[in-house]
Amino acid sequence: MTQIDFHILQHGGATEALLYCCRLVEKAWQRGHQIFIHCRDEAQCEMLDELLWSFRPDSFLPHARLGNAEEAIALGTADQLGHHCDVLINLGGEIPDAFSRFRRLAEIVCQEEQWLQNSRQRFRFYQHRGYPLQRHTIPGKGHP
Repeated sequence: MTQIDFHILQHGGATEALLYCCRLVEKAWQRGHQIFIHCRDEAQCEMLDELLWSFRPDSFLPHARLGNAEEAIALGTADQLGHHCDVLINLGGEIPDAFSRFRRLAEIVCQEEQWLQNSRQRFRFYQHRGYPLQRHTIPGKGHP
């Protein structure tokens, strides 16, 4: 069964959520995981694509757009989830259809009102279906 972790940023909005996502991806990649980042739309994919190259001057996170890429880190929208089943990071407003094939799912929650509402709905969905849930409160700038 998929382990679901909610990373709740105590401060900040969408930009901070994307920066936190980059740090979370870096940590998972360093531990040898394959990661797919589910983006809300193509615009968010483009922003995250740029951030993964530039969020830290001393960091290199090899990644590719589209889930069918061979890279350990891939990003795309719901219809591009690829084939691996290790770690899924959800930045979209909805639950990806194939989330349950992944070993881990990370939900990043920022303090924008619509994002909070969507996150609460997803939490209730997972909880109602009996998925193991963990909450991680991220103070300040959000380091995983």
